[in-house]
Amino acid sequence: MPQRCGAGCSGPDMTTGDTPPPAETSTGDESPQVEGKQESGAKHTMSPRALQVLAVLLIAVLGIAIAMQVRDTDSGSSLDSARPTDLLALLDNLNRREASLRQDIATLQATIAGLEQRGSDAAVDEARARLSALAIQVGTVPATGPGVVLTISDPAQKVGPDVLLDAVQELRAAGAEAIQISGREGPPLRIGIDSWIGGQPGAVIVDGTTLAPPYTVVAIGDPPTLAAAVNIPGGVVDSVSRSGGTLVVDQKQQVAVSATRDPGDTHYARPGN
Repeated sequence: MPQRCGAGCSGPDMTTGDTPPPAETSTGDESPQVEGKQESGAKHTMSPRALQVLAVLLIAVLGIAIAMQVRDTDSGSSLDSARPTDLLALLDNLNRREASLRQDIATLQATIAGLEQRGSDAAVDEARARLSALAIQVGTVPATGPGVVLTISDPAQKVGPDVLLDAVQELRAAGAEAIQISGREGPPLRIGIDSWIGGQPGAVIVDGTTLAPPYTVVAIGDPPTLAAAVNIPGGVVDSVSRSGGTLVVDQKQQVAVSATRDPGDTHYARPGN
């Protein structure tokens, strides 16, 4: 049975989510120029500071969702023996989190549209920046930045899905902001908050797609921190070695996570109040 990956992996059939970077908050008052625009503009124009507060709240909600998925991941080994009703409840929770994230994005998009009509350029730029951050976390847009490339060879075909799951979890826990996985053939697959990994050695399944070794994992984050996470004693590198494979970690100042996800529509879950 697949393992859900929580955000620490934010996963397994594996559900992953992201441990998002801490949101920046303003420590001072808004500049007189911005305040002047607000006083002379429409009565209901949202100030840049209000947008910052909104964005912080959204990121906080995402963080809570990721923390809950980390908790779920800790008990991932029990999924094999879980009752169907328990698995359905877990799937429903994941659908609710995904629907909530999509609603957050829609809300910010509506805010941008309203502010554009009122001509508040600074507020629009702030909202767009927050929207871009959320889109990267959900996986609906490509991303670039410093990070690592993991190459996992498996000549004996004994590296199982649990090893790839551990790799994603360790990268998430180390602060990876975007991750994708690819096999010998086919396009890469973006890891999202509801991703899962299953299958068997030599034929690992990621989100319903079967991958053949060697596997390549690309993650964006602080290169030394990510590299250290997979090299801890008894960690991912050792697990691959015990399975007869090898794992090579390349730290790079620029990597590209080109794969994207289509969150799709939920049939039952709706954002809560």
